[in-house]
Amino acid sequence: MFERFTKDAREVVTGSVDHSERAGADSVTEEHLLLAMLDQEGTRTAFAFACLGIADRRGSVENALADARRRGGLSRADETALAGLGIDVDEIISKIEETHGAGALQVARRPKRRWSGHRAFSPSAKDLLVKSLRIAVGRGDRHVGGEHLLLALTARPGVVADVLAEHGATYEAVERAVFGGGATRAG
Repeated sequence: MFERFTKDAREVVTGSVDHSERAGADSVTEEHLLLAMLDQEGTRTAFAFACLGIADRRGSVENALADARRRGGLSRADETALAGLGIDVDEIISKIEETHGAGALQVARRPKRRWSGHRAFSPSAKDLLVKSLRIAVGRGDRHVGGEHLLLALTARPGVVADVLAEHGATYEAVERAVFGGGATRAG
């Protein structure tokens, strides 16, 4: 599949590995893929971020991702659903952090270990790469570009899609920014 990736899509993948290593994460996640996309300049993805006003709000995106990590990976949709049941997630997090310290709900990092030169991708990150291929094929595109990776991020429910949507990058908005046409969701 990787042979079908354009240069910018490959740079997203390799950049996500760098973000994962700098964060000390056990694997490459969708969040790392998004951060690598935000690093790019002169690509269709960078153009979409600029059109949607996200390029100038990288700090806000990073803060929203950090807030989601603080909430133990709960998305805003999860939080809203729990609120509908009368559960105040912020109150629970405050009490847990009061007892166990700040960031107590964040996924624990394992001690550093030697890497074999290959950093594993999380199952959701792997699924995202497959989804991007399906989107490209569904659009009739022969190659998978960064724009397909971004569309895949917005099409998959979860924290990253929530953060992007909060910043105006829904599937439809990204598709309009990149391709200029109507929405045709693939796969």
